Amino acid sequence: MSPELISILVLVVVFVIATTRSVNMGALAFAAAFGVGTLVADLDADGIFAGFPGDLFVVLVGVTYLFAIARANGTTDWLVHAAVRLVRGRVALIPWVMFALTGALTAIGAVSPAAVAIVAPVALSFATRYSISPLLMGTMVVHGAQAGGFSPISIYGSIVNGIVEREKLPGSEIGLFLASLVANLLIAAVLFAVLGGRKLWARGAVTPEGDGAPGKAGTGTTGSGSDTGTGTGTGTGTSAGTGGTAPTAVAVRSDRETGGAEGTGVRLTPARVATLVALVALVVAVLGFDLDAGLTAVTLAVVLSTAWPDDSRRAVGEIAWSTVLLICGVLTYVGVLEEMGTITWAGEGVGGIGVPLLAAVLLCYIGAIVSAFASSVGIMGALIPLAVPFLAQGEIGAVGMVAALAVSATVVDVSPFSTNGALVLAAAPDVDRDRFFRQLMVYGGIVVAAVPALAWLVLVVPGFG
Repeated sequence: MSPELISILVLVVVFVIATTRSVNMGALAFAAAFGVGTLVADLDADGIFAGFPGDLFVVLVGVTYLFAIARANGTTDWLVHAAVRLVRGRVALIPWVMFALTGALTAIGAVSPAAVAIVAPVALSFATRYSISPLLMGTMVVHGAQAGGFSPISIYGSIVNGIVEREKLPGSEIGLFLASLVANLLIAAVLFAVLGGRKLWARGAVTPEGDGAPGKAGTGTTGSGSDTGTGTGTGTGTSAGTGGTAPTAVAVRSDRETGGAEGTGVRLTPARVATLVALVALVVAVLGFDLDAGLTAVTLAVVLSTAWPDDSRRAVGEIAWSTVLLICGVLTYVGVLEEMGTITWAGEGVGGIGVPLLAAVLLCYIGAIVSAFASSVGIMGALIPLAVPFLAQGEIGAVGMVAALAVSATVVDVSPFSTNGALVLAAAPDVDRDRFFRQLMVYGGIVVAAVPALAWLVLVVPGFG
């Protein structure tokens, strides 16, 4: 049995054990990286640790630390209220606002994980507050990032178009952008319909000053009932009305912070103003000066913690450590696979198939499967050159093939093992993380199974380019 095949079988075993025995998959993956790297690939510790995602580790820790502080001092509550007012109380529009926001950020040059790191914590805090499916909100953020990810001035678009030019293949910058935009927009529409979007529309408008129960925007009422709270900090408030209920503790806290239920919304405090400035600074630093999102977030969190230690005391404990272990372990093992040539071995095996259309769909699936665990841009950089030999035969259109590879390799970033999926998993407050992880993994599996075939059918089979 070849070393490459052994490494793939070990990965399957890791998945089976983690699923059936409830062992942290990251810990299992670290053990597998040690065993396979040492016994099969003949790697030393440095070779094994070469695959450790140090940059992602810092991003996960830094961003969750900063937003844990934002939750502790009420800044996320203020942002949620502001978002509701922005859409005139139409909660159903918020997932689309988040989709458009992340899409705009990546389209103008933000790295996809940076855009998700900025938007996901606010989006998922909103989902918790207004009883929106975290799976819906999280996937809308990720698909939004990928929708804008291949604009001609974006990072992904520039890299892929550069690879196409280097390989002397026909290309279409606008075609690549539109393929990703339309694919992610259609997926988002399906998700919205399936994961509760229709119920959100039926809910109508809500009042941002109240507890999120349906009612007329800006009236301070909920249906035919009313919001009541003790205003004493005991958390015993209630919400009554014809349109449903929402978490009562949030309603009581909002009333306390505004000095009563006068409908003035969550007020700004010095700590919240400073946190908002820190969030803006994070956006400017990452998008404007190309600074590392993780290191910037840690630095800003430390500044806030020093100024307001009471608000920040529990923030370190709220960092998603189990998610950090999970993602870093799996990606370290994937690094071992790359180091021992398993991914190249699989790609070359497919590229040698004599039937171009079959090779094309298999390359799309390899791109999707590997990108669910590793760098999307990295795998596209490897697979596009592998496609050159049969593209040169003229039976497959280069423009359609490149677009299909790009879509297949990026829509799977909803996987909890990818950077974007990991950020969404880590950013979700007050959820059962094991259950949310399984939801993301199942959805990621559906995307991996379905999208490459659809992209191949729509973009490759017609022979575009």
